[in-house]
Amino acid sequence: MTATGVETSVSRLLFLHAQTPVHPGSGAALDVIDLPVQRERHTQWPTVPGSTLKGILRDACRPRNGDAEEEAWLAAFGPEAQNAGEHAGALAVTDARILAFPVRSLRGVFAWATCSAVLDRLRRDTALANGASGLPAAVPAPGRNECACAADSPLLVDGRRVVLEEFELNRKEDNATAEWAAWIARLGLADEPSRERFASHLVVLDDDQFTHFVRHATEVVARIGLDYEKKTVKKGALFYQEFLPAETLFYALVFANRSRRETHANDAAGIMQYVADGVPKVLQIGGDETTGKGICAVSLSPTL
Repeated sequence: MTATGVETSVSRLLFLHAQTPVHPGSGAALDVIDLPVQRERHTQWPTVPGSTLKGILRDACRPRNGDAEEEAWLAAFGPEAQNAGEHAGALAVTDARILAFPVRSLRGVFAWATCSAVLDRLRRDTALANGASGLPAAVPAPGRNECACAADSPLLVDGRRVVLEEFELNRKEDNATAEWAAWIARLGLADEPSRERFASHLVVLDDDQFTHFVRHATEVVARIGLDYEKKTVKKGALFYQEFLPAETLFYALVFANRSRRETHANDAAGIMQYVADGVPKVLQIGGDETTGKGICAVSLSPTL
């Protein structure tokens, strides 16, 4: 790896758009919420670990059509655990980072909220993969109690204010938000209705305001287990679980290197194409798969 990118590698952005609530769990906690979501230590923003995401991609691409496909699969993701010492996989996946978070709005139903720090990090991450070209030149920087959004956004009250949850924010004059909304919608959202809605419903917040929402505007669900005979809660079977709401948007970087498998000679472009062909349009992320949680639409950007 160099200071500007990964030599001889091919990279893409992988976007995850939650269609149902998502629980990328961090295990049990001794707190009000028994099962919280995974968060970055330094920002407290939600995240999906890269190891989790790579495992999900590995399973989604699992071969079903014979030995030739299995060779490509093993080259991309590495051998099974019992043969892990043979070689490393050619694919590297970063943690999935928060890009936009849905917040209840007085007008327009809900807004997709982001902040300057998130957009700066997106710019830095794509530059790491030698793919910063095409990003908007400016990053909106609203002050405290301000937000940046489209001038004709349906979120606006009286044409000058946005009310998110219990907070009233004044719109800051800004032209860059629309450019960011168009760039993210084009690459990160798989369906046209979502793209159109994102263009008018993206708001850029102050960093602290955004952090407040991603920490305190999640869904917390009480889960119970019933005694079949008495129809009462079993002892110890009441717990609280945290979910990220539907419409949450994440991104991760996917790097492909040349195959390290002796019996498979694909270059980095071939490995990436194999993965791109194998990744489905929908993936299940996190826990509670059987209750319909964690369903995410997947968008893979063109090669960076």
